[in-house]
Amino acid sequence: MAGPRHISVSEATRPVLPRHAKLKFDETRQVWVILAPERVLAPDEIAVEVLQLCDGARSVGHVADQLAAKYAAPREAILTDVIAMLQDLADKGFLTEAREKTT
Repeated sequence: MAGPRHISVSEATRPVLPRHAKLKFDETRQVWVILAPERVLAPDEIAVEVLQLCDGARSVGHVADQLAAKYAAPREAILTDVIAMLQDLADKGFLTEAREKTT
């Protein structure tokens, strides 16, 4: 049985939620959740903002650039935090890397 494709998150990684996971707003609880088969994860507000930028087109570096500009914060500090958060999600099977394809 094949397991999830584990990735090592770096500045060049183009992260995306895997096909089996969806970021949705839970109207009942009034919180964002990541829904996956038999699992639910409730990320905090900052994680939700990062995940909304993880579309498979943007690199982690680009996500850090956007957040650094938005919050007028040091890019390197943001990059370090974003990589750590995304690696944790990847290790739990909630994140993968976009595959090269042209559509």
